Amino acid sequence: MNTSELILRVLLSFLVLFILTRIMGRKEISQMTFFNFVSAIAIGSITANLAVNANLSKTNGVTALILWTAFTLVMGIIDIKSKRARKITTGEPIIVIKEGRVMEDALRSTRFDIDALRTLLRQKNIFTLQEVQFAIFETSGKLSVMKYESNQPATKKDLNIFPTDNIYPLATEVISDGKIIPQNLQRLGKDENWLYRQLESLNQSNLEQIFYAEVLPNGTLYIDRKDDEMTQ
Repeated sequence: MNTSELILRVLLSFLVLFILTRIMGRKEISQMTFFNFVSAIAIGSITANLAVNANLSKTNGVTALILWTAFTLVMGIIDIKSKRARKITTGEPIIVIKEGRVMEDALRSTRFDIDALRTLLRQKNIFTLQEVQFAIFETSGKLSVMKYESNQPATKKDLNIFPTDNIYPLATEVISDGKIIPQNLQRLGKDENWLYRQLESLNQSNLEQIFYAEVLPNGTLYIDRKDDEMTQ
């Protein structure tokens, strides 16, 4: 490969990669799931081959990049449209510490051991498991932690500026993408009839107009309606 051919390939690779990453948006960086990570590596590998591998024609290299990007975009659309598909492609958050106890089976399912878990906790300035009420391993690979109230910094609520009367330790998702999540209702000791009564009391009886709803720790229901354009 001569110098002019190399320069042309590098320039072409740069321009195609720049355009395709703009089309894909920011999720590849801000929401780096395992699939996003593998997809980014694959796109980078194809681009590198397009730039320096003389055995790969420019047409085939650009076609491969476009097709891989298209597949990634299709997977992203499927994830947005279907909660069931998200469970398959992205997985679900996993509770690894519950009420101060390590959930060993859940920890094993994440391919983590206790030493790795403690490392993630130390990165959040938590040096003993006694401080942790809940820890959730997110699909992005990050650990979300909720400390016991006695270990949390003082807030206005602690000074009795706002009264607190929490029933549940965590907010619990009960409607997602307009669909009821019965297993989460069961965890709260509730059923769909209870949920419908709560919706009616809030003048939100039409389930199709609700995008997301969760039961807050104080037992009240938070609702996020769908955009008007989506419901029309």
